[in-house]
Amino acid sequence: MPPTVRSSPARVLLLGFGAIGRHVATLLAPERDAGLLQLRAAERDVAAHGHRSVPGVELVTTGLGTDCPTWPEALAEADLVVECAGVTAAGEYGPEIIAAGTDLVLTSVGALADPDLARTLLAGPGRLWVTNGAIGGFDVLAAAADADGLDSVRIRTSKLPTSLLRPWMAPDEVERLRALRPEDGHTTVFSGGPAEAIERFPANVNVAVGLAWATRGRAAAGVGVGCDDGPEEAALLRRSLERVQVELVADAAAVRSRHEVLAAGPAGRIELAFESAPSPENPKTSGMTALSVTRTIREALARRG
Repeated sequence: MPPTVRSSPARVLLLGFGAIGRHVATLLAPERDAGLLQLRAAERDVAAHGHRSVPGVELVTTGLGTDCPTWPEALAEADLVVECAGVTAAGEYGPEIIAAGTDLVLTSVGALADPDLARTLLAGPGRLWVTNGAIGGFDVLAAAADADGLDSVRIRTSKLPTSLLRPWMAPDEVERLRALRPEDGHTTVFSGGPAEAIERFPANVNVAVGLAWATRGRAAAGVGVGCDDGPEEAALLRRSLERVQVELVADAAAVRSRHEVLAAGPAGRIELAFESAPSPENPKTSGMTALSVTRTIREALARRG
């Protein structure tokens, strides 16, 4: 009997190795241990963040001056890149990844609020995978949107006041948020659309843009998008971003960040609520995000074959 031929392990490259990246690396341990997956993680300053290393994960530098493999070398060898580094990094590196024909898992979904960047990321030849992040129920929402069954989509996110502080805020606004106590109830900090929300609160409203992606009107929400669908997907997303409404609420009594979704239209009324446990890597980060990213990675690799 001829020997069994094993396919080579998938080569996955994490862009960013903070709380989400390290949590994802831990969750992918079964695949790594079984030899099904090789994992690299890219950091700009590997020397400064060497303490983030995880056994079995090779560090890559996006900067200069180390003995680590470089970003161009790692990208050329990667089967799949997973962005875990924030909206700015998604905009800086995402177009290069897609243009190289490499599939990209996008964690910082807020990057899609930029229409030019969205068109680039959807243009191919690489395939874009959009994660659900800290919220879900997207199968029901996508089905309703695909049938033109939604007239309105809203998301209300409640967080501790200190997590909503931003450098652009006036001193009196900062003081007001810092002074809130649990017995004061909640106060609305922002109300508007996802594009403005992601510009003013980039660390807090990826879920709002993710919701717009899910309700853009295609039954394929959550499935990798190729270049043939790019222009249509970009147009659908732009229309959806104009429909979704966002409310950010400061609540000093909040134990966990809470996301409440309300969608309504001919398909009916859909109400969803999510409270995610914190990441074991960083209590300020939702643990659900890494779970969602890991699931998307597995789906992308399964479709790759």
